[in-house]
Amino acid sequence: MQDLVVGGTGIVGGYIVAHLLKAGRRPIVLSRSQHSGPDIDWIQGDLVRPDQLTVPPFETLFCTAEIGLLADALPHLCPPSLKRVVAFTSTSIVTKLESGTASERELLRRLADGERRLAAVCEQRGIGWTILRPTIIYAEGRDGNISRLARLIQKLGFLPLMGRGAGLRQPVHAEDLAIGAIAAAQSVEATNKTYALPGGEVVSYREMVGRIFDGLHRPRRVISVPPIFWRVAFTLAKPLFPQANVAMGSRMSKDMVFDAAPAMEDFGWKPRKFHPQFGPPG
Repeated sequence: MQDLVVGGTGIVGGYIVAHLLKAGRRPIVLSRSQHSGPDIDWIQGDLVRPDQLTVPPFETLFCTAEIGLLADALPHLCPPSLKRVVAFTSTSIVTKLESGTASERELLRRLADGERRLAAVCEQRGIGWTILRPTIIYAEGRDGNISRLARLIQKLGFLPLMGRGAGLRQPVHAEDLAIGAIAAAQSVEATNKTYALPGGEVVSYREMVGRIFDGLHRPRRVISVPPIFWRVAFTLAKPLFPQANVAMGSRMSKDMVFDAAPAMEDFGWKPRKFHPQFGPPG
């Protein structure tokens, strides 16, 4: 029986597809644009219009698209053969739900509601579910978090931080998330549970930025900016961070740390430590 990957052209989804292929499986990949590839059954479609989808039978569903869309689509999409759903959201549901930015609050409330609705739909149909909440996702040169900071460093030659940047972080590589998702789908212990998926070590925001400099083979040039001057620094960085907001600065001093033990115990979660590499020395 095949696996269906929704969001298989994204960063995490792409790694899920690659590891399924490596394991000798032939995944079905649902994407909004037309694709083709060996040993993959590509289906063009959109969760927004699930009644227009025709998908072969599958047993496991991996979803990196917005979880609320999956919750709405699943009654139309799921075949009798479906046994397990593994979906991604974010630890931001915990750390940013009371954000001062209205758009962030709305997105995270939508995600939290989507989690509840997906669990309810699965349980109504006797389908096992697992929800995975990653921390800061990165994949060198491809993500909108660590790689965006790397591009800013390359442009400016330095990086301003508000205050000392002492808040703790756990960046997690997209490939580790794919490996974890496949392991969770195969774990009985992970059925009908939600897990935080942090990276392999805890580092301060300042050290996280320092390691991005290291990965770029550049000397660490991190400038501490007093809060009163942060808005000026933020204005300079805004062109490279079009979706950023001033609250990013205050979060640099806030700890965002999660317990990996449940995921380690239930499906062997073992992510790498944070040492990004952005190519050979220039």
